[in-house]
Amino acid sequence: MKSIFFGRAEVPLIIEQVDHLGFQTHYDFDKHRIELGLEGQDREAFLRLPLTLACSQNLILDFEKEVTYLMLLVQSGSASIGVFKNEECLAHKVFGAYMVRKKQGKSQIKHLKTKGKSRAGSRVRLASTLEFFENINLRLQDHFQEYEFDRIALSCSKILIPYLFGSKESTPFDKKDDRLYRIPKHLHQPNFEVMLGMQKYLNKAELVYDEAFFGQFETLKKED
Repeated sequence: MKSIFFGRAEVPLIIEQVDHLGFQTHYDFDKHRIELGLEGQDREAFLRLPLTLACSQNLILDFEKEVTYLMLLVQSGSASIGVFKNEECLAHKVFGAYMVRKKQGKSQIKHLKTKGKSRAGSRVRLASTLEFFENINLRLQDHFQEYEFDRIALSCSKILIPYLFGSKESTPFDKKDDRLYRIPKHLHQPNFEVMLGMQKYLNKAELVYDEAFFGQFETLKKED
């Protein structure tokens, strides 16, 4: 699969060109992308929209709306939370926890799933893990009291999801919240710089396609 990135302002032109090429379009709200198809062709192609650009089911783009979104990035031992309005970062916080076994480099949660019982050091790591998610959710609660969010951009491994939503401090949104947007990109250790890099990625449009079958996309203008 090949990707071409575009600026937010270029999206209407890309949609117009895609329509001119004869592609059928369907907007997927959950993934915030426009699915592209050709009659009789089941190959995948789509245009991922900038998270800051609102879109209706009939592909009407709203450039005037100020999109406020929360970004939550979680890995074993570290997490970042950010509040964004369009291009502006309104608030951010980085969390750390003693969750990783030094010799094996494996999180305590993964160790418990494979080995079962834990010793004293393991119990300390598990306690740190529980506190880690409590602190995350306390911060989230504060943000949800202060802001009205249009989207919730989340990157969290499946093994950590039960700890996020099962914490003693409740998560201020449900696992099936309509605003949830699963970030379609692998991330490194989620510090502040990584979060800002992810913000830059989410604020761009991305055309993803199989160039062997959709070579006509090569004619579209790339972002400088």
